[in-house]
Amino acid sequence: MPIPDFQSAMLPVLQLAQDGKDHTLREAVEAIAVEFKATEEERNELLPSGRQRRLHNRVGWAKTYLQKAGLVEPNGRGRFRITSRGREVLQRRPSRIDMKFLEQFPEYNAFAALRHDAAEAEPSAPELPSATETPEELLEESYQELRRRLADELLDRIKACDPQFFEKLVVDLLVIMGYGGSRKDAGQAVGQSGDEGIDGIIKEDRLGLDVVYIQAKRWTNTVGRPVVQAFAGSLEGQRARKGVLITTSDFSREARDYVKQIEKKIVLINGVELAKLMIDHGVGVTEVVTYTVKKLDLDYFGDED
Repeated sequence: MPIPDFQSAMLPVLQLAQDGKDHTLREAVEAIAVEFKATEEERNELLPSGRQRRLHNRVGWAKTYLQKAGLVEPNGRGRFRITSRGREVLQRRPSRIDMKFLEQFPEYNAFAALRHDAAEAEPSAPELPSATETPEELLEESYQELRRRLADELLDRIKACDPQFFEKLVVDLLVIMGYGGSRKDAGQAVGQSGDEGIDGIIKEDRLGLDVVYIQAKRWTNTVGRPVVQAFAGSLEGQRARKGVLITTSDFSREARDYVKQIEKKIVLINGVELAKLMIDHGVGVTEVVTYTVKKLDLDYFGDED
């Protein structure tokens, strides 16, 4: 069964608290996982940032909205419990509790109004969650969409640049990733070979304990196994063990399967992966704005989550 959206988790969280005892968010997450028969994979699924489990995030927001509506309350020790209003709601035996249901409570409407006013005052602020997504999910999806758009723009520019600029781009990226020693050394190494399908040789580390052979081409068509196989043969001729093959297009499945079968270590980087590496390492892009998302430090307060 798919991970429940945060609104679908509201009623089960409130039902968990109907025993009148104090409960932790961890207990609520486990209860929802059992209720919806979540698999181990679903329990461990992460948000795109990789910093929080999706299920934990959704259950946390379900509890937050119940609290804003006065159905549960915190007790100051990282725990929550049901309120008299929460008990009254459960006595009505609702089939579902969601944002629409919570609109009957003035405290929730005041909270929603503040969120709406903040969103209007700051266009970049996340809006109230949709039917299925929490604010973190909306923020991360927007971030990933911006990355995809930037990657497309980068790739278009790379394809339009001349071979010398592409060579410089590859050098800049490899150096900032920690390869090649100095930029001067890397620049002298890459683009100087041109022998048997090898465009350059670069140090794997600053001490030059090992080297990596490079082939980088602004191909338009999909790169198939014959090209990769020829590059592997070039490595063999140089008695080399490692190579990187970079293209602005993509590699066929046969090409990717081939590098998994051979003894030599060949890394294939297609256009999309190249653009992502440039974004991650700040090559050809500039920072516009940075958002820092913080959460309560439960260790500071001695609370349990």
